[in-house]
Amino acid sequence: MSGVRGVFDMPSAADYRQKIDPLRDGCPVKAAVDVIRGRWKPSIIRELRDGKRRFSELRATLPNVTAQILSVQLRQLEADEIVARKVYAEVPARVEYELSEYGWTLSRVMEELEAWGATYLQRQQKQSAAEG
Repeated sequence: MSGVRGVFDMPSAADYRQKIDPLRDGCPVKAAVDVIRGRWKPSIIRELRDGKRRFSELRATLPNVTAQILSVQLRQLEADEIVARKVYAEVPARVEYELSEYGWTLSRVMEELEAWGATYLQRQQKQSAAEG
Protein backbone atom coordinates (compact mmCIF):
# COMPACT_ATOMS: atom_id res chain seq x y z
CA MET A 1 0.00 0.00 0.00
CA SER A 2 1.21 3.55 -0.65
CA GLY A 3 1.29 4.70 2.97
CA VAL A 4 -2.39 5.62 2.94
CA ARG A 5 -4.34 3.89 5.62
CA GLY A 6 -7.76 2.44 4.95
CA VAL A 7 -10.79 3.17 7.09
CA PHE A 8 -10.56 -0.15 8.92
CA ASP A 9 -6.79 -0.28 9.44
CA MET A 10 -5.59 -0.19 13.04
CA PRO A 11 -3.40 2.80 13.95
CA SER A 12 0.22 1.90 14.57
CA ALA A 13 2.12 2.67 17.75
CA ALA A 14 3.81 5.52 15.87
CA ASP A 15 0.42 7.22 15.57
CA TYR A 16 0.34 7.52 19.37
CA ARG A 17 3.83 9.00 19.90
CA GLN A 18 4.20 12.32 21.71
CA LYS A 19 4.03 15.30 19.38
CA ILE A 20 6.87 17.81 19.13
CA ASP A 21 6.52 20.24 22.03
CA PRO A 22 9.29 22.80 22.64
CA LEU A 23 8.21 23.20 26.28
CA ARG A 24 8.48 19.45 26.91
CA ASP A 25 11.67 19.12 24.89
CA GLY A 26 13.35 21.72 27.13
CA CYS A 27 12.05 20.36 30.43
CA PRO A 28 12.73 16.76 31.49
CA VAL A 29 10.08 16.93 34.24
CA LYS A 30 7.41 17.97 31.71
CA ALA A 31 8.54 15.18 29.40
CA ALA A 32 8.15 12.63 32.23
CA VAL A 33 4.76 14.00 33.28
CA ASP A 34 3.55 13.89 29.67
CA VAL A 35 4.32 10.16 29.52
CA ILE A 36 2.17 9.37 32.59
CA ARG A 37 -0.46 12.05 31.97
CA GLY A 38 -3.81 10.47 31.45
CA ARG A 39 -6.48 9.45 33.90
CA TRP A 40 -5.70 5.73 33.70
CA LYS A 41 -1.98 5.53 32.85
CA PRO A 42 -0.74 5.47 36.46
CA SER A 43 -3.25 2.72 37.26
CA ILE A 44 -2.27 0.74 34.17
CA ILE A 45 1.39 0.95 35.15
CA ARG A 46 0.52 -0.09 38.71
CA GLU A 47 -1.43 -3.13 37.47
CA LEU A 48 1.36 -4.19 35.13
CA ARG A 49 3.88 -4.11 37.98
CA ASP A 50 2.21 -7.36 39.10
CA GLY A 51 2.88 -9.04 35.76
CA LYS A 52 1.41 -9.61 32.32
CA ARG A 53 -2.25 -8.78 31.82
CA ARG A 54 -4.70 -9.35 29.04
CA PHE A 55 -6.92 -6.46 27.98
CA SER A 56 -9.95 -8.02 29.67
CA GLU A 57 -7.99 -8.44 32.92
CA LEU A 58 -7.03 -4.78 32.90
CA ARG A 59 -10.65 -3.81 32.27
CA ALA A 60 -11.72 -5.95 35.21
CA THR A 61 -9.24 -4.30 37.58
CA LEU A 62 -10.15 -0.83 36.27
CA PRO A 63 -13.94 -1.12 36.02
CA ASN A 64 -14.63 2.57 35.36
CA VAL A 65 -12.44 2.82 32.26
CA THR A 66 -14.05 2.41 28.85
CA ALA A 67 -12.57 -0.05 26.39
CA GLN A 68 -11.77 2.79 23.99
CA ILE A 69 -9.89 4.87 26.56
CA LEU A 70 -8.00 1.85 27.89
CA SER A 71 -7.00 0.92 24.36
CA VAL A 72 -5.78 4.45 23.55
CA GLN A 73 -3.81 4.81 26.78
CA LEU A 74 -2.21 1.37 26.33
CA ARG A 75 -1.24 2.38 22.78
CA GLN A 76 0.27 5.64 24.06
CA LEU A 77 2.27 3.77 26.70
CA GLU A 78 3.37 1.33 24.01
CA ALA A 79 4.44 4.21 21.74
CA ASP A 80 6.49 5.64 24.62
CA GLU A 81 8.05 2.17 25.08
CA ILE A 82 6.69 1.83 28.63
CA VAL A 83 4.41 -1.11 27.80
CA ALA A 84 5.18 -4.09 25.58
CA ARG A 85 2.29 -5.65 23.69
CA LYS A 86 2.48 -9.24 22.53
CA VAL A 87 -0.05 -10.72 20.11
CA TYR A 88 -0.30 -14.51 20.01
CA ALA A 89 -1.27 -16.16 16.72
CA GLU A 90 -4.32 -17.91 18.10
CA VAL A 91 -8.00 -17.91 17.29
CA PRO A 92 -9.34 -15.86 18.88
CA ALA A 93 -6.24 -13.68 19.06
CA ARG A 94 -4.71 -13.35 22.51
CA VAL A 95 -2.96 -10.09 23.41
CA GLU A 96 -0.91 -9.55 26.56
CA TYR A 97 0.54 -6.36 27.96
CA GLU A 98 3.49 -6.03 30.30
CA LEU A 99 5.93 -3.39 31.40
CA SER A 100 8.90 -3.19 29.08
CA GLU A 101 12.41 -3.15 30.47
CA TYR A 102 12.31 0.62 30.07
CA GLY A 103 8.85 0.70 31.67
CA TRP A 104 10.28 -0.89 34.81
CA THR A 105 12.51 2.16 35.25
CA LEU A 106 9.39 4.34 35.26
CA SER A 107 7.66 1.91 37.61
CA ARG A 108 10.26 2.61 40.27
CA VAL A 109 9.69 6.34 39.89
CA MET A 110 5.93 5.74 40.13
CA GLU A 111 6.43 3.91 43.45
CA GLU A 112 8.15 7.02 44.84
CA LEU A 113 5.41 9.23 43.43
CA GLU A 114 2.80 6.97 45.03
CA ALA A 115 4.49 7.29 48.42
CA TRP A 116 4.65 11.07 48.02
CA GLY A 117 0.99 11.15 47.00
CA ALA A 118 -0.05 9.14 50.07
CA THR A 119 1.76 11.62 52.33
CA TYR A 120 0.17 14.53 50.46
CA LEU A 121 -3.32 13.07 50.86
CA GLN A 122 -2.75 12.56 54.60
CA ARG A 123 -1.67 16.19 54.93
CA GLN A 124 -4.75 17.34 53.03
CA GLN A 125 -7.05 15.25 55.23
CA LYS A 126 -5.47 16.60 58.42
CA GLN A 127 -5.81 20.14 57.11
CA SER A 128 -9.47 19.58 56.21
CA ALA A 129 -10.18 18.06 59.63
CA ALA A 130 -8.53 21.02 61.38
CA GLU A 131 -10.61 23.47 59.35
CA GLY A 132 -13.86 21.55 59.75
